[in-house]
Amino acid sequence: MTSPADVVFLLDCDNTLLDNDLVQDDLRAHLAREFGVESRDRYWAILEQLRAELGYVDYLGALQRYRLGELSDPRVLLLSSFLVDYPFASRLYPGALDVIRQLRTCGVTVILSDGDVVFQPRKIQRSGLWAAVEGRVLIYIHKEGMLDAVAERYPARHYVMVDDKLRILAAIKRVWEDRVTTIFPRQGHYALDPNTLTAYPAADLTVERIGDLLTCDLPALLGATTAGRPHQEPR
Repeated sequence: MTSPADVVFLLDCDNTLLDNDLVQDDLRAHLAREFGVESRDRYWAILEQLRAELGYVDYLGALQRYRLGELSDPRVLLLSSFLVDYPFASRLYPGALDVIRQLRTCGVTVILSDGDVVFQPRKIQRSGLWAAVEGRVLIYIHKEGMLDAVAERYPARHYVMVDDKLRILAAIKRVWEDRVTTIFPRQGHYALDPNTLTAYPAADLTVERIGDLLTCDLPALLGATTAGRPHQEPR
């Protein structure tokens, strides 16, 4: 973009538009079925170790480390196919694509996600989200620290950030202040963690599910937020 848009909607992927908790449940079940519970738990321990090291979930990187202990097992090679060919479109939350279509009538839609440079783009493509936002996809490590890059790539007079993590919404609000409206869909394990709910300030708008935005008066929401007035959840 070469000139500022009036509004740019920044949409997280995992547990905001796509039920990533369910994807992980399927992966756990597949690992237990094909390799056994002990191997499943070893892979998951590697995954969490990499998350702590890298700052994002690296499924394929974890598989590379897992493979070092299973060099004699050819089934490991098929696990990458399970991940890469997973039917992500079937895990979109109800109404997710409809929400994107509706938001596009009010501004520019952009996927803003954290993740690696191979699996995360694949997930967004196979889910249909890449096409839904016409290829406007940004994937970073700690995206809340990349706001200057986001604003340079997609300049706007106002931003709307939709994310299931209050921590990220709060961090973005601290930087952009009234320049951003934050929306918190209470989906997934992060959004439902009671400790998280008390540790961070509330978003500008909280909805129970992403599909609730279909009944939200977006022009009124943006007007109320930029004027500093409180607003209610859509009913």
